[in-house]
Amino acid sequence: MRIAIIGAGIAGLSAAYDLAGQGHAVTVYEAGEQVGGLASGFRDPAWEWPLERFYHHIFTTDHAIIKLTSEIGMRDRLFFRAPVTAQWWNGRGYALDGVLPVLRFPGLPPLDRLRFGISAFYLKFITNNWQKLERVTATEWTERYSGRNVARVIWRPLLEGKFGPHADEVNMAWLWARLRARSFKLGYFEGGFQAFADELCAACARRGAQVWRQTPVKTVAQTETGWQVLAGNHPPTDYDALLVTGAPGLLARLVPQLPTGYLGQLRTLRSMGAVALTIALRQPLTNGIYWLNLPKAEFPFLALVEHTNFIESQHYGGDHLIYCGDYLDPDHEYFRLTPAELLERFMPALHQINPAFRREWVRGYWLHRETYAQPIVPVNHSRNIPPIPTPLTGLYWASMSQVYPWDRGTNYAVELGRRAAQIIHEHARYAQPVPSGY
Repeated sequence: MRIAIIGAGIAGLSAAYDLAGQGHAVTVYEAGEQVGGLASGFRDPAWEWPLERFYHHIFTTDHAIIKLTSEIGMRDRLFFRAPVTAQWWNGRGYALDGVLPVLRFPGLPPLDRLRFGISAFYLKFITNNWQKLERVTATEWTERYSGRNVARVIWRPLLEGKFGPHADEVNMAWLWARLRARSFKLGYFEGGFQAFADELCAACARRGAQVWRQTPVKTVAQTETGWQVLAGNHPPTDYDALLVTGAPGLLARLVPQLPTGYLGQLRTLRSMGAVALTIALRQPLTNGIYWLNLPKAEFPFLALVEHTNFIESQHYGGDHLIYCGDYLDPDHEYFRLTPAELLERFMPALHQINPAFRREWVRGYWLHRETYAQPIVPVNHSRNIPPIPTPLTGLYWASMSQVYPWDRGTNYAVELGRRAAQIIHEHARYAQPVPSGY
């Protein structure tokens, strides 16, 4: 088949890699200058490696992306380390990246530390029944089984930081998935995630796929035999199948003729946006901490990530790189403020984290924002998620909203893209009708 894919993020490229390998003629349209989507990077002239626009790493349990890394010949460029992750409490950061650090954490009395440990062990190693967990909110479950104090000190800041005013809506399956699928060791690529995305794109090209950068799709139209795509300066092109990767709103805008019921499902899928201010400092900020979770009540952002406590500053011209990151509703003022205004807003927090910090430490800064970055997952969320095949023949949709119960990330983007490719290939091979029922 002739197949078009909208979006050269990790999911779109993973689908293109498999479909081209199965003999299909694949064309990928990407609006941006680079491939990689949310995992794409940018580069200062002084840096050897590009840096992700939004902080990224993988886990030792991320089997889908590790497998694909091996397939495209990049396994020797993927490495794992165990940087320090910490929780801010009572004026300093405390490591919570192992059993012993948790047992030593002074923010909880001994009995609460034990309750925290038991409940976390149950979630990570014992239960697989996420369907039952999605029937209750994370707030209700953690207060009941970890205790109110543990929920307030440990779990509440995580939920509020990630989901803000929606924290009490989030179901327990989301928190289970975070614990279940994550490891203390974190993985990174030589050359950053942009190097992985570029190599995956090159692997797609070796299989015959075409990837058009800086080619936004203007319109799509259903034809008697498939779909027609008008993108960039290209003439209208006909395809047998079309895969849209991206936000629910993108699919609804491109294909408003979707059945009312399906469009209604798309509109129920809410999400948070992401704001990340990256700052190049002349000196390190934290005392060796890579990831510092911050309470929203005290700080103007969710996480302080000192990337160069994970990856050596020598790859970035000696800069000490930090992210000030947050997940926010798309109408939040942070999506309107200028980079300079956000820097001024955030600098007092940097001084709070390290009283020695001065404005003169700042060598440069960059602001990146995306309005679709973190799906909101309420109780019984699995009922809200449309399948990859849409009700219209030959039209497919794959987005981070469909990786549930797992949290969004590059590993699940790979898994989703490859799953979409398999569905499209099977429909082509057996000419099976697309499920409807909407």
